[in-house]
Formats: sequence, structure tokens, C-alpha cells
Amino acid sequence: MAVGAQAQVSYGVKAGLNLPKLKFSGDDSNTSYTSDMATNFHITGYANIFAAQNFAVQPGLSLQGKGGKFKSDNFLDLEEGEEGTVNFMSIEIPVNAVYYIPTGDVGSVFIGAGPYLGINVAANAKSGNVSEKLELGSGEEQIKRLDYGANFLAGYKLSNGLLLNVGYGLGLGNLLNVDAVKMKNQVLSIGVGFEF
Repeated sequence: MAVGAQAQVSYGVKAGLNLPKLKFSGDDSNTSYTSDMATNFHITGYANIFAAQNFAVQPGLSLQGKGGKFKSDNFLDLEEGEEGTVNFMSIEIPVNAVYYIPTGDVGSVFIGAGPYLGINVAANAKSGNVSEKLELGSGEEQIKRLDYGANFLAGYKLSNGLLLNVGYGLGLGNLLNVDAVKMKNQVLSIGVGFEF
């Protein structure tokens, strides 16, 4: 039976591992730096609103952990040999367009993409045993609360509702309140979930 024939609206939840980076770029297009991957998590609830037999619009609400890992030379003023991390916690509203490709009675492959709007609710920097809260706001020394970007996702949904998925979040908003330097999120995610 085709996916869209099962229900006009279905609901799902998914959670898993985030592997985020932070990308920095300057006014000079040749100046850029990307942090190492950090580790964080995500959890998302969503609705599938079927607009056609195998095509759904998928709005959701998500808690996303983002950030990056830094060596001794950038951003955190670390000493030689030190490593540090920056972590963000963000509440996001993604709206994805998802296409399901049935694979018989076993399940369906799915692919999708769409925009997201995020609100940073917490941020901190950590090096060794020292952790510092980063301020959120509109000041030059603060991190912006608002973020936005694009999501890309793919995976496999079994006929019993279990799903395996991978995703990539490409941040388009500058998280810094200065124009000369831009800092943007890049997040690879791996997770499991269930649709019912």
C-alpha cells in the first residue's frame, strides 16, 4: 500500500547524535576557518501532512545541540596544546518537504529538504574543567538568539513505523553581531525514530 494511502496525517518523533561544526568567514572570501566536529544531540517531534500519495509536508519542533571543537589557535584564546568546545542549545521549527519511495511491503526510502528557524536558548564555552556561559543578545560581544538555515534529510522507514535517518543542517544566519566576521552552523546528524 502506498504511504499516502495509509493516513492523510501521521506523526513522528526522532532523536539521535549531532556532529556539529562552526564555520567562520571574513569579508575576504579567501579567509575561512571551520572548527572540528563536536558531539551533541537532537530530539524532534513532527507531523506528516500528505499533499499527494507519496509526498508530505513535515512541520516540526526540535531541540538541537550544536557547536564546534577548537584547537589552540582560534576563537577561544586557548594556549598551545589546549582544546575547547563551544555548545549551543537551540529550539528549532523545521518545515521539510519529504518524498517517500516505496520498496514493497518492507518500507520506504525517504528524502527531503526545507528551511528551519532557530532560537538559541543557551550557549557555553568549555576548556578542560573550566566552563563559561556565553551571553545571548544583540551586543557585539554576544551571540545572536536567532538562527536560520536549510535542512536536508534521507533515510528508511520500515512498515512498522521504525525509521533510520541521516540529516544535514546548513546554517545561513550569522551567529555573531559583527559584519566583518561570520559564524555559521553546520550539523551532520544520525538518528532513529518512529512514525505512528
